[in-house]
Amino acid sequence: MAEQVSWVPDNVDTRLPSAARLYDYLLGGGHNFAADRALAEKFLLAQPNARTIARLNRAFLRRAVLHLADAGVRQFLDLGSGIPTVGNVHEIAQKAAPESRVVYVDYEDVAVAHSRMILEHDDRSAVLQEDMTDPDAVLAGVSRTGLIDFSEPVGVLTVGVFHFVPPERDPAGVVAAYRDAVVPGSYLALSQFTADLQPDEMAGIVAVMRNSANPMYPRGHAEITALFEGFDLVEPGVVPLPLWHPEDGSVDEDADRAGIFAGVGRKK
Repeated sequence: MAEQVSWVPDNVDTRLPSAARLYDYLLGGGHNFAADRALAEKFLLAQPNARTIARLNRAFLRRAVLHLADAGVRQFLDLGSGIPTVGNVHEIAQKAAPESRVVYVDYEDVAVAHSRMILEHDDRSAVLQEDMTDPDAVLAGVSRTGLIDFSEPVGVLTVGVFHFVPPERDPAGVVAAYRDAVVPGSYLALSQFTADLQPDEMAGIVAVMRNSANPMYPRGHAEITALFEGFDLVEPGVVPLPLWHPEDGSVDEDADRAGIFAGVGRKK
C-alpha cells in the first residue's frame, strides 16, 4: 500500500524508490519513504561509506557556490537539484550576495513539490520540472522564469547527478548545450560517482541500482575531465570530493574513499 503523506503529490507512487529520495535519506532528511529506505540500505551494504560520501558531496556544492559567488557570479542554474535540504543553493548564494538568483531543475515529483513549497515567497528563486538531459526544454523554461540573464555569467551546477545520465543520452552533448548557452566567464561545477577510487564498492552500487528507476553509470577520471571541454579547470582540477578547495586547508577524510570526482571549470 502506498504511503499517504500530506506533502506528496497525488500522482506519486511511494512504493517506487527514487534516487532523489534515496539521497535525501542518506543525508538524514525526512522526505523519503519505506521503498527509498529499503533501497538505501542495500546501497549502504554495497558502499558502507555512502552517508559520508553524500555529506562530502553536499559540502562540495557549498564550496563551489561560494567560489562562484566570490568570482562575481550572481545567477545559478542547478540541474538535477533533488529534494531541498539544509544548505540549498539559494541560501548559500543569497547569504554571500543577496541579489543572487537561482533556478532549480528536477523531474522528480517530490523534489519539485517540496522545492516549490520552500520557494513560495522567494522571488529570486524558482523550480522547473524538466529533465536536465533535454537542454532545449530546460533553457526555454529558464528563460520563461525571467530570473537568468544569459548575457551575464551563469553558474551551472550538476552536483551528484550526472552518474544517472546513460551513455545513449550523450553526456558530453548535454554539457556542451549548457556550455554553449552561457557567456564566457560562466562556470560549470560537476561531481559524479567513479569506479576509479573504490571499484568493488562501485560495482556493488551499480548492481543495486540496475533495476531501479535510476540506474547509475560511473565514469573514469578522463571521461569526467572531458566533460569540461570548453572550460578552464579551476585548480586543483578534477579530484576526489574532499580535495577540492577544503575550507580549512586540510583534508580529514580519506580521499580514496570519497567515491566521487568533482571539479569546477570557467568558460573560456
